[in-house]
Amino acid sequence: MKRPDEPPFEAQLPPETVLNQMEMAVIVCDRFSNVIYGNEFARRLFGFGGDDLIGHSVLSLGIAEEDHEQATELARHVLKGGVWEGTFCNLRADGTTVYTRAHAVPLRHPSGAVDGVVIFAREALRSNQREHERYGLLERVGERLAGSLELETTLRRVAETLVPQFADHCFIDLFGGDRLYRRVSRHAADWTPPPGTWAEVGEPVSYPAGHFAAKAMNRRDTVLVEDMVRHRFSAPDPAGRHLGDELGLTSVIAAPLLVRGELLGVMSVALSNLTRRPDPHYDAFDRDLMGAIAGRVALAIDNALLFEEERETALAFQKDLLPGERPPRLDGLEIAWRYEPARPLESHGHGIQTQVGGDWYDVIPLSAGRVGLVIGDVEGRGARAAAVMGQLRAALRAFAQDDKPPADILRKLDEWVRTMTRPQRQRSGWAPPGDDEVRAPLVSCTYFVYDAWSRVLEFANAGHDPPLLITNGEVGELTFRSQGGMLGLRSPGVGGEILFNEESAELKPGSTLVLYTDGLIDRRPRADGEYYTREESRELVRQAVAAVARRDVETIAGAVFDAVPGDIDDDVAIVVIRTSPEELAVEERTFPAEPIMVSEARRMAADTFASWGMLDEQAELACLLVSEVVTNVVLHAAATPRPRRELVLDGPPPVRFNSAASAADALADALDDMDEDDWSLPEAVSAASGPLAAPVPVPEPATEPLFDSGPSLDLPLTRREPATKEFRLRLRRGADAIWVEVFDSDMRLPRIRSAGETDEGGRGLYLVDQLASRWGARPTADGKAVWFELPLRP
Repeated sequence: MKRPDEPPFEAQLPPETVLNQMEMAVIVCDRFSNVIYGNEFARRLFGFGGDDLIGHSVLSLGIAEEDHEQATELARHVLKGGVWEGTFCNLRADGTTVYTRAHAVPLRHPSGAVDGVVIFAREALRSNQREHERYGLLERVGERLAGSLELETTLRRVAETLVPQFADHCFIDLFGGDRLYRRVSRHAADWTPPPGTWAEVGEPVSYPAGHFAAKAMNRRDTVLVEDMVRHRFSAPDPAGRHLGDELGLTSVIAAPLLVRGELLGVMSVALSNLTRRPDPHYDAFDRDLMGAIAGRVALAIDNALLFEEERETALAFQKDLLPGERPPRLDGLEIAWRYEPARPLESHGHGIQTQVGGDWYDVIPLSAGRVGLVIGDVEGRGARAAAVMGQLRAALRAFAQDDKPPADILRKLDEWVRTMTRPQRQRSGWAPPGDDEVRAPLVSCTYFVYDAWSRVLEFANAGHDPPLLITNGEVGELTFRSQGGMLGLRSPGVGGEILFNEESAELKPGSTLVLYTDGLIDRRPRADGEYYTREESRELVRQAVAAVARRDVETIAGAVFDAVPGDIDDDVAIVVIRTSPEELAVEERTFPAEPIMVSEARRMAADTFASWGMLDEQAELACLLVSEVVTNVVLHAAATPRPRRELVLDGPPPVRFNSAASAADALADALDDMDEDDWSLPEAVSAASGPLAAPVPVPEPATEPLFDSGPSLDLPLTRREPATKEFRLRLRRGADAIWVEVFDSDMRLPRIRSAGETDEGGRGLYLVDQLASRWGARPTADGKAVWFELPLRP
């Protein structure tokens, strides 16, 4: 019995006391979605303490970014008087993730107006509607699995979705050949198992016959252990069993990972004392849910494995078409390079792509220690771009062996690229009508030839970005006077000409060139979601290079690659080259092209080789080959031709013609009458021009000239002796080899011929070919150069 003055029982029980007893989160928001009340369970569920929620937006409950639109829809729908229900992903203050099932109703004023929103929430799969709620978690798992095609990312996202929302421990074991290996080991509260207990990621796993994981794989069905205390299972090892007892494992589910009838591995989840849960045991609903999740995970793993296999194949194909991982050792140069394919494009919304591309670079040894350098980019991406890149690299290496100027090489490469059209199969829905050819690819590239002894860099450009040039620690750009058109820009059969201009520069000792493709500076995302402009990216690269300008080339290459933040949208190639700070050994001398000079050339070579410290055996061999090449030049290329008749354009013109063609015709007719060895002039020429010593002038007409107009041409002939021929011998020493070059003014390139048994000559170049490491001949501006290479050591 209560006393008369005692208040009624309902007055002693305020609403807040009742709400704090509820095992359900109650959140009240005003019309602007600001939280004005949250009960004690809400604080525990969402991981906030005190009054942290009050006065803040409902998004402060930790609603994941991908669910913000759904939260907006909740407010919009309920404030109109409707009822809303759905699932949210919430990030707690401690960094853990929890999925909640929310039920929202209008908060009405006594007058009937809607003043706010009341949200009732519980942890997903722990409500009375567990069978219904599991579909919400399945949807979340599907969204996470669809976000990646990379195996490690896929497995990590699966574990993050299940722990700690659905489990305290998650293990994924996959077969690698005949053995099972642990690929995922994730635990709640960032706990990690001590070493030597449970298998770590990457270690092999062997389950005994009675283990629940072994049963799941043998039965090809999900196995549920509701109470681990009542059902004891054999463990892989005693240490693992002991750890499980210490943690207090309460319940386990193991599900096989099956796809197309093939067993990929097993997935296990477990509950323990790491977290507090209202019911720390799985039941049949959870088993069915785990079976459905395992089916989706297996399909995602299979897709990721197939994609990675395809990607690895494509990348291996592409990298095999590029130079090796380590640059070659070259005299007078330090080289470092980087190649990085773009990440798969699923994160950019472009579907499945392997992301191989057409960026390429190369370093080509040329004659006499010279080096060809190229960097380029084929338009587009994918297998065709990589295939075109491989063909381009092979073609350029072949063309470069001709030792022609860079502009000539690019012209030849452009003609070759323009032929790379191919028939296209007509398919309904994608091939344009009447378009039965795929056009030639567009290619940008720059080809350099560097001579480390003279420090001269020759180059020609085809629409590529200029490289950075570091001189004395200062960063600038190598100036291109001509940008040039891209290779393949002019279609076959189209007139006009794309000009590739020859340019040159002298690099100072210790100068550094930084070559890169446009994947480094194109479409790099900023923090605000926009993209850096190309100029902004270039400036970031310049700043990064300036900070390490005096460091080694490997450091510079790394700084260039990391200069612009954000994922790359295209593959990137970077080449950094630095010239030697020291002068390289070279000796050079010009000789008259006379037989007696062969011994002089050999003597100069012997003295030079001795000063370089060559072994006697190698020096003697080198001198022998010097004699053969010089003798070949003296006997063949420098042979004196017969005297020739030349026109001398000195003195006043005695006869005027109305055109140069008429003069040439008259001269040709006169010369036809001359005997081969007779230097007397025929009457036709004598009459027109007079004797050589005293030309007879032709009388001028009284009224008008003989012809109306035209240039005059003096026809007297004179005998000129040919200038004395010379050859130049140049010797170069590198770290591991010496190069010998012989220059002369004859344009004819030598070739090896087969000498008969009784022939006195014809074996010189054969000896050079057999005894030298390499040899060849290249045209020069005023003749040719014959060269050979010999190692410094046998």
